[in-house]
Amino acid sequence: MDKSSTPEKSSPIVVGLDIGTTKICAIVGRRSKNGKIEVLGIGKAESAGVTRGMVSNIDKTVQGITLAVDVAGSQSNVEIRIVNVGIAGQHIKSLQHRGLITRKDLQSEIGRKDIDKLVEDMYNLVMPPGEEIIHVLPQEFTVDNEPGVKDPIGMAGVRLEANFHIISGQVTAIKNIVKCVNKANLESQELILEPLASSESVLSDEEKEAGVVLVDIGGGTTDVAIFHEGIIRHTAVIPFGGNSVTEDIREGCSVMRNIAEQLKVRFGSALAEENKENEIVCVPGLRGREPKEISVKNLAFVIQARMEEIVEHVYYEIKSSGYEKKLIAGIVVTGGGAQLKHLTQLIEYVTGLDCRVGYPNEHLAKNEVLPKGTYEELQSPTFATGIGLLIKGIQKMEYNNMAQAPAATVVKQDKAKYTDDRKFGLLGKILESGKKFIKDDIKDEDFLK
Repeated sequence: MDKSSTPEKSSPIVVGLDIGTTKICAIVGRRSKNGKIEVLGIGKAESAGVTRGMVSNIDKTVQGITLAVDVAGSQSNVEIRIVNVGIAGQHIKSLQHRGLITRKDLQSEIGRKDIDKLVEDMYNLVMPPGEEIIHVLPQEFTVDNEPGVKDPIGMAGVRLEANFHIISGQVTAIKNIVKCVNKANLESQELILEPLASSESVLSDEEKEAGVVLVDIGGGTTDVAIFHEGIIRHTAVIPFGGNSVTEDIREGCSVMRNIAEQLKVRFGSALAEENKENEIVCVPGLRGREPKEISVKNLAFVIQARMEEIVEHVYYEIKSSGYEKKLIAGIVVTGGGAQLKHLTQLIEYVTGLDCRVGYPNEHLAKNEVLPKGTYEELQSPTFATGIGLLIKGIQKMEYNNMAQAPAATVVKQDKAKYTDDRKFGLLGKILESGKKFIKDDIKDEDFLK
């Protein structure tokens, strides 16, 4: 992305690229004056080269990325070069690790550099062959054996320890995504785990503090992220999604795949009991054949069987995380699969936790420049990951700008203040006169003899 095309220095333009199993979506945006996210352009393309969140065909994926980015770029009048890319897939793993550093400078307070050093050390962990670290997320810190510190910046201390949530993925899967982005003449600023991105767009800070499970049901995978006390505690990727449901309908009702998708979207329900016995859908037959009649209740039975399996997997992840009894905010379900009728009731029935559908609308600022209906379309759970990637990219830019700017300003101010004190302060005057006295004495030849 051309940084020279940024209209305001304070609000850089950022691009989120969601390479999903069903669609590839590029969203261009920036932070508006009121702090919300202003979307400048959006491009979508069919994803033919991705299976269960992993690239299976490089050329088809590159074509999809190029098409989506071109549409988003022309809509926003921005030359897109740098993107924030989402990553998912069943190869994603997470683990807990503890790290520590001993600070040598006892006078200075703990700063951002100390935390960055701790995080960098974690990236050097020896991983199993073929795995690479994607994210290192600090949880609680311990300063000089004082546990439970959330933000140690500004504190005094020698021994700084932290618990880390480390997310890793397969090297080949990561390289394939980066290769696709590079082949589309783009550069990836950062690879971001998709459930982390989705959580930024649909979860509130109160929910993260209270304890919440984010369930992002995509086309090929279902992503799970568990938060408690504002900190991410557990992540997992389940290799089933909306496409699994479509395949079940295709086989169970003996219809073509595109018909199965339409049946799921228009008449699908996650609870068979909510549908009437006498509701029938008529599907056109293949060339010269009779139309096919399908019972909506039978269709719901097929969908419910697969959705129950996905929810059971999610519930297993919740139980294995150890936070089952601490989730006050319950479950937030998002992604394209969240639009299925009666899904929240099914989740509540299986898990016993409260459930709501997560929409990415609370972070969006209305933009009149977008084509008609685009703003309303963006509020769909389908775009939760794309908007989340955009938010993450903006946060990263702001963090980098913050890390660079204040240090230079502080040094400048301190230097000026020191010079002023030397010139005009009482201590400064005594020092100046003392310096003059020594200088005069040294010049005195008698004194030197």
